[in-house]
Amino acid sequence: MFEGFATESVPTEEVRHGGSGPPVLLLHGHPRTHATWHRLAPLLAQDFTIVCPDLRGYGRSAKPPTTDDHEPYSKRAMARDALAVMRAPQAHDRGCYVAQRLALDNPAAITRLAVLDGVPIGEALARADARFAARWWHWFFLGQTAKPAEPLINADPDAWYRGTPEEMGAEAYEDYRNAIHDPATVHAMCEDYRAGLGVDRAADDADREEGRRITCPVLFLWAGRDDMEELYGDPLAIWRSWADDVRGERIDSGHHMAEEAPEDLAEHLRRFFKAG
Repeated sequence: MFEGFATESVPTEEVRHGGSGPPVLLLHGHPRTHATWHRLAPLLAQDFTIVCPDLRGYGRSAKPPTTDDHEPYSKRAMARDALAVMRAPQAHDRGCYVAQRLALDNPAAITRLAVLDGVPIGEALARADARFAARWWHWFFLGQTAKPAEPLINADPDAWYRGTPEEMGAEAYEDYRNAIHDPATVHAMCEDYRAGLGVDRAADDADREEGRRITCPVLFLWAGRDDMEELYGDPLAIWRSWADDVRGERIDSGHHMAEEAPEDLAEHLRRFFKAG
């Protein structure tokens, strides 16, 4: 897994990196680790320097103490981590919220932003209806503090998170399984969702009110076999309300595109990142 890549620890994150050329940062989603990119990263490393960290709280990364407002696990805090690691992101799921925050807070640092299968947190919550709640109820379950989710998850992490070596790859699955069996990681991942319902949504709402937009080109790719279009109709229209230069396409895949359709995904990303 990640043949030719090196691994190192920085103050907040465990980072895998390899390849040569312009830098591309890959930010994973929940409940994965950086290992989710193991099929995609070597394809992109032919043209780019690829950096794959474990997000704050996930995998082997640092797990800072929580606070009442959950700010240590906010996407703004994670974006600060990402900026300390490198510049120019591509991101999936929860990672796309970190990349969006990085692009909004540090526009001079980002040249191109690619987002996979996610819309801004503020947009998702503003549109949340019964259909969203039925499909994505875990957002609200993981976000609870009065009746925390951690004891239920830790009782049987494999039953809660599932995943198989066949779909993820044996080594990536083992990395992921080690992470979900660590109660500190489970707590950190719940904190990610608690921040999402609070300080992260407030940050999105403040940006919208102030008219702040993403200034770099944005590529949005969504999974044709997921529910993005069912929930949002035209998801590109949502991203165009946040950025001036947005292009996108549907990928024939389920939600975890980097695991399910790495060649197709790599080709779309390679064209976008190489574009003038």
